[in-house]
Amino acid sequence: MLKILPEHLQIICTHAESIYPDECCGLILGYLASDSKTAVEVMPTENVWHTQADDFPSDNTEHSTKRRYAIAPQFMLQAQKKARDCSLSIIGIYHSHPDHPATPSECDRLYAWPEYSYIIVSVQNGKAGKFQSWSLDDYHQFQPESIENII
Repeated sequence: MLKILPEHLQIICTHAESIYPDECCGLILGYLASDSKTAVEVMPTENVWHTQADDFPSDNTEHSTKRRYAIAPQFMLQAQKKARDCSLSIIGIYHSHPDHPATPSECDRLYAWPEYSYIIVSVQNGKAGKFQSWSLDDYHQFQPESIENII
C-alpha cells in the first residue's frame, strides 16, 4: 500500500498536464515499512529520455519523450543524498501516459526496480484522469498497489 497526501497527487497530475503531450516523470520520497510506504515529498523531474535513450539499446521502439521517460542519473544521486540527509528513502517513481491508460508498458516493467511504487497517471487530451500505483511481485511482474490518502 502507498500512503500519500492528496496534495502530492495534485502535484503529479499538474506536472503531467503541463508536460503533455510528452511523458512527465518524478520521484517520491518517504518512509518504507514492512506493509506500506508513506510519501513525504514528490519531486518533479525533467524527462531526459532524449539524452538517455542510447543507454537502453534493447528498446526497439521510437525513442521519444512522448512514449518513454528517463530521470537523469545525477538527479537520482542528488535525490538519494537529500533523502538520506532527511532520514527518508526514494520509495517510488511516477510518470504519465499521454493518451493511454494508467497501466504499465513492457518497457516500464523491464526497467522497474523492486520495492518502488510506480504511480502512472493517464492524461487524455491534456487533462489528467485516472491514476494507479503499481509494484513488482517476486516474478518481476507489475501488480496493482492500493493508494490510501493521508488526511
